[in-house]
Amino acid sequence: MCKLASLVGTLIVAVAAVHPATSARVRAQATSSHSGSTGSDITDATLTEQGAITRNISTGELRKMLAAGGDTLLLDTRPHLEWSLSHIPGALNVNPKPGLTMAVYTADVAEVERLTGGDKSRRLVLYCNGPFCGKSKRVSEDLLKAGYSNVQRYQLGAPVWRALGGVMVIETDGVAHVAQQDHTAVWLDAREPDAFARGTIPGARNLRRSGLRPGKDQGEVKAAKDDGRLPMDDHNTRIIVFGQNGAEARAVAEALASEAFHNVSFFEGSVESLRGALEAAAPKAQSR
Repeated sequence: MCKLASLVGTLIVAVAAVHPATSARVRAQATSSHSGSTGSDITDATLTEQGAITRNISTGELRKMLAAGGDTLLLDTRPHLEWSLSHIPGALNVNPKPGLTMAVYTADVAEVERLTGGDKSRRLVLYCNGPFCGKSKRVSEDLLKAGYSNVQRYQLGAPVWRALGGVMVIETDGVAHVAQQDHTAVWLDAREPDAFARGTIPGARNLRRSGLRPGKDQGEVKAAKDDGRLPMDDHNTRIIVFGQNGAEARAVAEALASEAFHNVSFFEGSVESLRGALEAAAPKAQSR
């Protein structure tokens, strides 16, 4: 793992170093491929920026915050549709700051204040589209000016979260958009085969949660790779997992993310609510 961390960290640093628009770089704890040396997991890496006025946190820190619960408010600072298509579990989204173009899109601090109830000491963690995305940085600056005292950023963002095995949540308007616009998406039903046979959504494939087994290339996941249910020719294909509930869908989504599928989201609602969202979107598509 240390060698992997060193390699990935080096690659990201190299990209940041030559990028003309930023001086950002990724900093991991000492990692070395020399025999006998010690190092950290790549999830300990953070983004360092010259003159940053807010602290950047690592993927590992964010995972711990989310697992602990508490009063941390995780904010996805991207536009609503991007959030609805795929966001880190538990992340909320707010309306944009009025009067700005999309090139300088910024979430509205007034909307953040509504979520915090005016508590400016609450811990806020912001993220967007990775090291070269300016959205969370712009919002953090506005929040500090507004008097918020505990603002942090996960500037590695959605891309690194996915790359390190994290899954995303897709919302009802997100699934409607995918159904209309992305005909390459793979839809996976995590329920048992008998429930799947009684009715699912058009084009869905069955990958039952009960068939998951520990380890790589095991159980139902291996079978789905071999029989074509999973997109083996393009691991970046959008995969949406749903089930009878969010826990069932998430279990399958996390299993797939650990198998190097980089664009996996799960739907937190039931099959019935998913079907309703798709049916509601169908008349809009037909009227175009």
